[in-house]
Amino acid sequence: MLTLLICAKTHSQSKIKKAETSLQKKETVSKSINSNHSNRESNNKSRGSFVSDVIGGLFIDIFAFSVYSIAIESPFESGNPASYAYLSKYPYNHSKKGSFTYDWDSSLPLFRNSLTARYISENTRLKGAQVNLDIQFLKRLGLEANYLQLWENNPNFGYDNLAMYSLLAKYHRIRTEKLSAFWGIGTTYIDGHVERFGFTYGLGAELFFAKPLSLEANFNQTLMNNQTVNKFNTMLNYHIKQYTVIGGYEHLRIGNQNFSTVTLGLGVFF
Repeated sequence: MLTLLICAKTHSQSKIKKAETSLQKKETVSKSINSNHSNRESNNKSRGSFVSDVIGGLFIDIFAFSVYSIAIESPFESGNPASYAYLSKYPYNHSKKGSFTYDWDSSLPLFRNSLTARYISENTRLKGAQVNLDIQFLKRLGLEANYLQLWENNPNFGYDNLAMYSLLAKYHRIRTEKLSAFWGIGTTYIDGHVERFGFTYGLGAELFFAKPLSLEANFNQTLMNNQTVNKFNTMLNYHIKQYTVIGGYEHLRIGNQNFSTVTLGLGVFF
């Protein structure tokens, strides 16, 4: 009977409450009992031969070079026009070119800001809003601040809400006139009953396939305790000068709960 009551209490929660509960669980860290044995083993292995040290150093150099080439830029790209592409004032400001242009002129900005506000909805009970500020500067660098708020009004479980605040430092890895892509790292704070920070990384790309349209996709993952918070969206953007009309799909996984939503919004470049 007690087990049934506990199960009933666990299931008698809104999706937001279940997500918060799963994020509050801490991962148990086990300690090694045979610490002395481990110390003796580490001392025995601390001496490596000259050959292994040289080979190991070579592999480290190759790995570091590969990571740099993938994340930042390879030597083969240094002569490509995309290597020195310039920021445009806003997408399609220059004919059929997207966020970047290869042709310099005095009107091009050194930095560019964009602000978007989107409404999200899963059903009549669960709604949300998302505000995103994106700052780009020095052609390749960026900073993104994101605020996500969810509301759930369930007649069986009452009213619940959850807010998330994210900050990402971004590097724009691909900067062609038709395709742009970035990666970033930062942190996310989850409010409500969670009140915790987590490490966040993000990836995103936008394809400017036909004026005035572009297709955009973004993925963020936050690591928190033994759970994750994932945000994925794919959106079709309609550009009208410095303004953007946005529509698409957004999937959220918060702890052990999934939210599949549609999203609509507006954006402005300034």
